Amino acid sequence: MVKEMGTILRLDVTGRPQGWISKEVAAHAYATDSVVWGLGEDSIRIRGGIQRVSGILSEFNMQPVIAVRGKVVGDFTPALTNAALFRRDGYTCLYCGDVFHKSQLTRDHIHPRSRGGKDTWANVATSCGRCNGHRKGDRLLDECGLELLAVPFTPNEFEWMFLQRERVTGDAFDYLSAHFSVNRNWAA
Repeated sequence: MVKEMGTILRLDVTGRPQGWISKEVAAHAYATDSVVWGLGEDSIRIRGGIQRVSGILSEFNMQPVIAVRGKVVGDFTPALTNAALFRRDGYTCLYCGDVFHKSQLTRDHIHPRSRGGKDTWANVATSCGRCNGHRKGDRLLDECGLELLAVPFTPNEFEWMFLQRERVTGDAFDYLSAHFSVNRNWAA
């Protein structure tokens, strides 16, 4: 049975993730012979129109992970977004350890920006409003008596691509997680 799915993991020809694309964009890549290779079963189907001459309904059965011809980009710098940060930290305040809904979380600068800290993956942690606003504020950790429960890290391009989606499953999850820098405890 072929299942319907909304997004496909697009890779460059070297296997580096480039983004999540719709099945319509993927169908265009298949139709223009731009797909170099793919992974997983042909489990994503898109139907086109009926051919005027033959009367046959056109359709593509596509793989969930595809490598597409095009420019190979060099160095990768992951964009720092709250959504990806909160997902990186498991929606957990890295000060008190409680899990929150994303609407209750904030980005805390471990070394405050007002004191020269940078807005980088290594200097930010997910924090609840209470810990960020009342317990830590604009202070350094040793000044407020707080400790981080996990070490902040910059995700590699495979981890970052995983963090861009609320839910990554199947072949796309298997492909991305095989390239995580360490064994991450992120649910698919």
